[in-house]
Amino acid sequence: MTSRAAAYALLVGNFLIGMSVVAPAGMVGPLSADLGVSVTSAALLLTFGAVVLCIGSPLAAWGGAALDRRLLLSLSLAGLALSHVASALAPSLSGLMAVRIVAMAFAAVYTPQAAGAIAMIVPEKERAGAISFIFAGWSLAAAAGLPIAAWFASEHGWRGVHWGLAAIGLVAAAGVALSVPSGLRGAAMSLKSWGGLFSNRLVLVLLSATILSACGQFVVFPFFGPLLGDLAGATPSQIAIAFAMFGIAGFIGNIAASRIVGVLGGVRTSLLFFAMMTIGAALWSATVGSIEFVFAASMVWGAGFMASNSMQQARLAGAAPALAAAAIALNSSSLYVGQAAGSALGGVMFDGGFHRAMGWAATGAIMLALLMIWWSGRLERRR
Repeated sequence: MTSRAAAYALLVGNFLIGMSVVAPAGMVGPLSADLGVSVTSAALLLTFGAVVLCIGSPLAAWGGAALDRRLLLSLSLAGLALSHVASALAPSLSGLMAVRIVAMAFAAVYTPQAAGAIAMIVPEKERAGAISFIFAGWSLAAAAGLPIAAWFASEHGWRGVHWGLAAIGLVAAAGVALSVPSGLRGAAMSLKSWGGLFSNRLVLVLLSATILSACGQFVVFPFFGPLLGDLAGATPSQIAIAFAMFGIAGFIGNIAASRIVGVLGGVRTSLLFFAMMTIGAALWSATVGSIEFVFAASMVWGAGFMASNSMQQARLAGAAPALAAAAIALNSSSLYVGQAAGSALGGVMFDGGFHRAMGWAATGAIMLALLMIWWSGRLERRR
């Protein structure tokens, strides 16, 4: 099998991971109705999943660093597929929650280890583009998978979504097992290895950028629909279109980043997409009263968000090549830390009636992330 086949297989795996993480967001209504629980209780599936992912990614990097990547990745996908079977059969929210915790433990393994695997498969000059390419699976999940899952759950039931994801998981596991070379192993992780990462100024600055950008994103994103309904008078279909535009632009931006990073380099490509995210958030905040302008702003914001996170992974792999999987695992944890902080701030602002200010708070956090990226470029040039 070629490196291209491995890249496509790893991309499909990331699509499954992305769907497994975000699908409950599109199924909260059908879940609450079918299981006889409140919407808030059903939404806890996302909260508990984020906690497991935040803790699980670095633990998986530590425990699985020296394991064969092909075996580790294929088993994580197969385990996740079986978790979706169990989810489809869950009789209650408590049972579904227990399965969700196990499923997210499997999911926590995959994305950082997949990035580390592709970094070992392709030549160094192609590494950034390859990592960005396989991360497009997440973008595809947001652009197409989430809207389809939400529609299917409302029309045919949420259990069918889990059966579909189980099938995709088995196909993805087989694809990885057949295409990823055997014998790919990273450096064994020790306390000294973690100390090396936390003493690397470039790694710390990049992780700070991830936390700030995710924080800014999630000040608004969990409240995206209610804010548009309140401030722009948007209908449910218009809100759905705004979500779709955000996701589709994210997918396109991610593919574009994988193509241009070889020409512009990691720092300039990161600056470009973080700047797009900042501009998109500012436009969204300034024009949120008009749904037509929100559509355009959502596309700019979405294109920047997905691509910027892909570039973060690629640059972290370059900042600590021997510990790439661990560095990317820390990036995943930083992403979830930012999500938790941003959604908490957003909740306080939303309940306090500061709806219009939420976009500007998001813009401020993302602008700070852009400054971190600029600083990281200066640090990189000094190395």
